[in-house]
Amino acid sequence: MQPSWLAAYLLLYQSHLKEGHMDVHVVVPLALFACVTYALKAVLDAALRHRLLRAAVSSDVIRAVLEAEDHQRKVGALRWGILSSSLALGFGLIALLGWKEISPGVIAVLAAAIGLGNLVLFAVIRRV
Repeated sequence: MQPSWLAAYLLLYQSHLKEGHMDVHVVVPLALFACVTYALKAVLDAALRHRLLRAAVSSDVIRAVLEAEDHQRKVGALRWGILSSSLALGFGLIALLGWKEISPGVIAVLAAAIGLGNLVLFAVIRRV
């Protein structure tokens, strides 16, 4: 006697979860949301620039807006670099200590790494 299609599906789904593969039903909508959000931001930024040019705003204002955007872009890159490095150090500390399971200690190390990364970012931005 053959198992029903539902039993076969559940068996495959359970083995899929045990192997540790990503669930496509979660990853695809998240990626789609991220792409739509980025596209919307790009369109809104372009519309703002177009309105500034059409409104005959002085060149000083346009220059100030472009410099502010450039500064935000640089700070964003700096933020990601410092936070990624601090998280790498946190994960390195977890590996050095030999922790294999998720525990409050592991979460505390990662939270401390993110906090220290933000403090370093704050100090670097204040110097610049």
